[in-house]
Amino acid sequence: MDDVAEQTTLREKAYESFTHHLLARDVRPGQFISQRRLVEMTGLPLGAIREAIPRLEAEGLIKTVPQRGLQVAHIDINLIREAFQFRILLEKEAVANFTRNASNDAITAMLKDHREIAELAKSGNGSPELDARAQAVDWGMHDAFIDALGNSIISNAYRVNSIKMRLINQERFRIAGHVKSVMAEHLAIIEAIQRRDVDEAVERLVAHIRSARDRALAV
Repeated sequence: MDDVAEQTTLREKAYESFTHHLLARDVRPGQFISQRRLVEMTGLPLGAIREAIPRLEAEGLIKTVPQRGLQVAHIDINLIREAFQFRILLEKEAVANFTRNASNDAITAMLKDHREIAELAKSGNGSPELDARAQAVDWGMHDAFIDALGNSIISNAYRVNSIKMRLINQERFRIAGHVKSVMAEHLAIIEAIQRRDVDEAVERLVAHIRSARDRALAV
């Protein structure tokens, strides 16, 4: 049993290490990569890499190309459309639930974070640090909606899609230069949540996600 547990742990580490390097841009969308290179990158044994590959393939993060090897997920129009459509399906229910059930303190804290960033962006104090903070707050809001559902199946599916969304952001749309508009869209959502207006919160969220999708497709 100890050997089985150790192998499971190594497989999980291999998966987590690959996704970490993917988001860190150590490997790029569309890139071909060998199992040997994955061993070097992760520092984990070949067996763990081979056991992690089926999961990565099932999640659409890599694919096996005959006679060429492993290819990292390629960012194309179909991936963008499907990833954003999946977001809308999950987040509509999530934001409706959050609007009904989130505590006043949680909503107030979310508003405070967004308003601080919006004010800094409005005053012209843009910087890489502000961009990074805005991106973290952006992802944090969406994650909070999903986490509030308390559904592990949805959370796991959303996590995989979130990896793809982050890749799309890196390749197609970065928040730098768009902090004011993104924060304005977020504030419209959160203010609807504060009023406990479910329909408006959902409408504003869908408009925000579609706006991000359209920006990514336009690149």
